[in-house]
Amino acid sequence: QVQLVESGGGLVQAGGSLRLTCATSGRSFKYNAMGWFRQAPGKEREFVAFIDWIGSNTNYADSVKGRFTISRDNAKSTVDLQMNSLKPEDSAVYYCAAKPYEAGTRESEYIYWGQGTQVTVSS
Repeated sequence: QVQLVESGGGLVQAGGSLRLTCATSGRSFKYNAMGWFRQAPGKEREFVAFIDWIGSNTNYADSVKGRFTISRDNAKSTVDLQMNSLKPEDSAVYYCAAKPYEAGTRESEYIYWGQGTQVTVSS
């Protein structure tokens, strides 16, 4: 079992930055690929970024590429999402998720989920 807790969300102006952190506990973190997803009101939850269990492979949605960076610290059992140049359309509840070993972009691949943290970007 893996427990995930997101933090770092909040209200920011367009062009600003936020750093989200997902703290994990339970099953050995270092063997889990980690993903970030987001869900805006009235929309489906969508993939944002992933990092594999080794930390050598990352992938981003086209909408955030070049602005967001995912990273992990296996010693602290955390995964971060650095979000720069934020836009109003980035407003959503952001979720971190975990799955064993290889990462993926599909929500259905992930086994463990956090409760989410709200990000609101004002124009």
